[in-house]
Amino acid sequence: MKMVKSLILGSAAALVAISGAQAADLPLKAKAVEYVKVCSLYGAGFYYIPGTDTCIKLGGYLRADLTLNGSAGFDAPAWNGNSGQQNRLKNDFIFRSRQDINIDTRTATEYGVVRTYFDAIFQWTTGTDTIAGGSLGVYYAFVQFAGFTFGKAVSQFDAPWSGYPGNNTSYLLGGYDDVTGINQISYTAQFGNGVSAAISLEDPYAYLQSALYNTSFAASGTTGFAGGVAGAATFYGANSYAGTQIPDIVGQLRVDQAWGLFQLSAAAHQIRASYYNPGDETTGHPGDKWGYAVQAALSIKNIPTGPGDSINVSAGYADGASRYLIGGVTGNSFAMFGGTGAPGAYQSLAFAASSDGVFAGTSSANGTGIQTTTGWALRGAFNHNWSPYWSSSLFGSYTAINYNGTATALICGGTGFGLLNITGYTPVAGSGYSCNPDFNIAQVGLVTRWTPVRNLTLSGEVLYTNLDQNFSGVVALPAVGTKPARSYELKDQDTWTGNLRIQRNF
Repeated sequence: MKMVKSLILGSAAALVAISGAQAADLPLKAKAVEYVKVCSLYGAGFYYIPGTDTCIKLGGYLRADLTLNGSAGFDAPAWNGNSGQQNRLKNDFIFRSRQDINIDTRTATEYGVVRTYFDAIFQWTTGTDTIAGGSLGVYYAFVQFAGFTFGKAVSQFDAPWSGYPGNNTSYLLGGYDDVTGINQISYTAQFGNGVSAAISLEDPYAYLQSALYNTSFAASGTTGFAGGVAGAATFYGANSYAGTQIPDIVGQLRVDQAWGLFQLSAAAHQIRASYYNPGDETTGHPGDKWGYAVQAALSIKNIPTGPGDSINVSAGYADGASRYLIGGVTGNSFAMFGGTGAPGAYQSLAFAASSDGVFAGTSSANGTGIQTTTGWALRGAFNHNWSPYWSSSLFGSYTAINYNGTATALICGGTGFGLLNITGYTPVAGSGYSCNPDFNIAQVGLVTRWTPVRNLTLSGEVLYTNLDQNFSGVVALPAVGTKPARSYELKDQDTWTGNLRIQRNF
């Protein structure tokens, strides 16, 4: 027994000695694991970047769309190009698949929060992208610091819902729309109780320059009219905008309350022509002019029709700044063909074009000044929740563009320039022809959404568009696209557009 005890004690002593030797080889203390911490300062979804005091949030969505009877602009109505001509070259359905990714960072400093925001999309669209390719878009990229915003952000002129008071389509006219952001330097002051004001300098080049027509160069052939029917801004002559010299000057006053919000915006826009003869700087140019636009936007929440329901409306007026009424991705010109009952006419046609201004001349000796184009517009939606899973929006807009008497005479050929000198554009005698470039566009639509689970929404939308143009009678026109050189009745046109969408937000 004594021997057994000695063996056990000896074995235990040996184990203790071995364990002590191994313990001496290990670190005295394991390094702590650094976990990503939740940042609750700026709402859900933010985390601290490890090792810093900066919070970051990643987000975005994946969307798949199908448009029926649209144009190459995806969910645009069939109002120009092959879609407007309703020929066999148009795509009756257009698919688009899109991935959006955004990155939001915020850091608390002694001067307030420093914020950066980036939003980009990767997408593939029928008729636009190649088989293996796609397209990339940068929507937003800006820094905010001490009330200032630097970079590509939502315009200070824009309503909070931009061009989407309740719709899916990107082509609801009737107001400003820069949902993909505009380069700017702006300052916003907060006065408390939901009252704020902003002043901004914004880059007009991509979003805010409409056409500036020199009607003298409509006489150079059929390029002007043919280009307009194809969807370019060349209906009434050469588009003669010069390079940008002064950014648009934008101001905003806004009140946010529990009942909704009210916003008043104004903008000044420089109209600057190139040369009377676009290819010869010795011909001179008309004097610069300033256009302007104003917009009022109102959102009413907590209305009696149900929880979460709202009404969003805006109204605007522009003089020499038509992009503030017909903006964003929308083109400046429209050409829609249809049937006719006029004797001798092949088909009917409605065409129209917006602009910031009109002038004429081939040199300073015979050139005119710029005649600004005016317009007004309304846009809005009623948004209703049927249940936590179903909702609908009824939306619409009305846009009116007007040319003054001098501009109308230049476009229609009253001074020897304009449409009457386009080869093949010949009014048919006795048809009641009249030339008036003023036009109106009315739109109304309905979208219904189903959200079976959180952040997954399926929706169906239908949109009706009517182009009310003011040309009348029958004219002989040159061949354009697939349309032959024939006589066409000038009259209003309309079209329907459908959209199906599924979107997953994260």
